[in-house]
Amino acid sequence: MKVLKLVSKNALRHKLRSILTALGIAVAILAFGLLRTIIDAWYAGVEASSQTRLVTRNAVSLVFPLPLAYRDKIAKVPRVTGVSYGLWFGGQYKDPKNFFAQFAVEPQSFLDLYQEYLISEREKENFLNERNACLVGVKLANKYGWKLGDIFRLTGTMYPGDWDFVIRGVYRGAEKSTDEATMFFHWKYLDENLRQTDPIRAGNVGIFWVGVANPNDVAHVSKQIDVMFENSLAETKTETERAFQLSFISMVGTVITALQVISVVVIAIILLVLANTMAMTARERITEYAVLKTLGFRPIHLISLIFGESIIIAMVGGCLGILLTFPICNGFAKFISDNLGSIFPVFELKNGTIALALLAAFAVGIVAAIFPTLRAIRMKISDGLRFVG
Repeated sequence: MKVLKLVSKNALRHKLRSILTALGIAVAILAFGLLRTIIDAWYAGVEASSQTRLVTRNAVSLVFPLPLAYRDKIAKVPRVTGVSYGLWFGGQYKDPKNFFAQFAVEPQSFLDLYQEYLISEREKENFLNERNACLVGVKLANKYGWKLGDIFRLTGTMYPGDWDFVIRGVYRGAEKSTDEATMFFHWKYLDENLRQTDPIRAGNVGIFWVGVANPNDVAHVSKQIDVMFENSLAETKTETERAFQLSFISMVGTVITALQVISVVVIAIILLVLANTMAMTARERITEYAVLKTLGFRPIHLISLIFGESIIIAMVGGCLGILLTFPICNGFAKFISDNLGSIFPVFELKNGTIALALLAAFAVGIVAAIFPTLRAIRMKISDGLRFVG
């Protein structure tokens, strides 16, 4: 108990220095938490991907189409439980800045495969039965103030023209990692228009989503699908949904690597700040440590004093940083949702990030105290009593 009392008094002996050190650690932990949350947002689609879904696309590039006729052949592959198809639409809503993901899909088979998109049976039925109906995520609906029955227009870029849609369903995600900022509409609505305006592009899809009963079968099924279309005019590449999502992340791999490096540098900065504080503290108290040794304090007591003070300052700063991270992340999430919602459909501070930040603060407290402690233990009493700081 005496040691704990000394630790608490030592931590507050130089109040201004301790407060500034704790604030420095808090700012660094805030930056660390925000950076890790941004990295997690990049990987949100990967985490939400299913282990029993495959994605089949053109082997050359995603921008090249595949014939719709492939669907029936893929469905006949053993161990395939379902096939759906769709393509990226890429329309604009009022202003080019209003960007969000839009997919033309075969609605029934798509909803059968993606059961994490939750809608009522009535909304589902209305969506399925109306050709120009669409399904939008709740975040998208909240952003633009949409509600069931509203009609809005998209201006086509890849598919020119004005396209009118009526909202017949607003879906929610079954998990926090589920994207709630995407729009889905009938592929036939798009295809029927193309048959009149651009027949060459009609009858094609961008990707096939393939359901597999057992995750252990995905490699075998993927190979069977690609072998089936070898040497055709449109060869395929089939991969897991996770690998498909990672392929997009790889396009910005340098940015993500830079963020990861910066998050590590932030921890190094925390270490330097606290290590400097503890070095100054140890230097100021050399004579005190010598007196404590003279009074019979053992090395374990000195270890407890120095490590205890370092850990207290680090954890106070760490906890303060975490408390600041919540409102900052919430505000940043709102900004992301309003401006970059389709790029980061899921942006939240995870419990794992909080735990990692606190662990980092604790580890920094430990490491920063090692050298001052070694110096205090190895110091001779006579040298300590003669020391003039």
